[in-house]
Amino acid sequence: MLGFVVKNAGVLSLIQDAGRYGAFNLGLTNGGPADALAFSWANKLCGNELNSIAIEISLGGLTLIAQIDCVIAVTGAPMPLTINGHKIPLWRSFMVQAGDEIHFGFTSTGVRSYLAVQGGFDITPTFGSTATVCRESIGGINGNKLTENDILPCKSVLQHKLKQDIKLWLLPEAEQPVYSAEVVLHTILSYQHQQFSTVEKRLFFNSEYQVSKLWDRMGYRLDGRAVNTDIDGILSEGICYGAVQIPADGQPIVLLNDRQTIGGYPKIGAVISQDCARLAQCREGDKVRFEPISLSKADNLFHLHINRFRRVKLIECS
Repeated sequence: MLGFVVKNAGVLSLIQDAGRYGAFNLGLTNGGPADALAFSWANKLCGNELNSIAIEISLGGLTLIAQIDCVIAVTGAPMPLTINGHKIPLWRSFMVQAGDEIHFGFTSTGVRSYLAVQGGFDITPTFGSTATVCRESIGGINGNKLTENDILPCKSVLQHKLKQDIKLWLLPEAEQPVYSAEVVLHTILSYQHQQFSTVEKRLFFNSEYQVSKLWDRMGYRLDGRAVNTDIDGILSEGICYGAVQIPADGQPIVLLNDRQTIGGYPKIGAVISQDCARLAQCREGDKVRFEPISLSKADNLFHLHINRFRRVKLIECS
């Protein structure tokens, strides 16, 4: 089956679907898109199911050669995107033809972009998902990041349509996320929060942190005021998406998609999923602040987030 040939794999390009669930008992983490909102918009712009496979491009550098005529969409961090050397805007779908060269430059704002193709990529799932987790050598193509000369087969639907029947879509500019070097992480107090004094919690929520040089899809280690607790460690337990670990040095670690499934550091709480996606678009030196939120308010924000996504009307392109 034809699709795309990887001419240059870039810094880190990964096959991702919505994530691998139900395999924690096997020690397999979720994986999936670090920025779920941008991932979902890429698929929606292509008319795909929201769980359809896409490519997550970190920082940039990916170059693909199309083997077929198809419709693609690119969302996320503002990486300079060109087709055969011509600049192409993000947050919209457009046609490419067999032989076209799709190139991503390097972004100076944000970290991750997403490329979806109409009909989806045709990748065999492992343990119920195609999400790539390199540490576990699972998902994607041979459990690894994309490499030069990889073939990415896709289920193009253009062969069944006349050109004039193909609809292309644009996300209104007002709905396009703006990626900032400063983010607020709404955090639910949970796990071992009672092991942190009232003073420590107030200081934690009133301190500014910076993203350290240690950040990846597993988690973001932050630099700033050390957080103190009255315990050094706990029995290992399951770790949720967004959990805020406090290791021995007191510097918070926010755990993301490729986190380990269990761990023994005390955790002061968990960051809501929408803000984890915003954090995943940050890089070294960006500023982070935590803000407490109740479970009920977090639930309300999640449903408002989902409903807003569903209500947005795409604009048909000529």
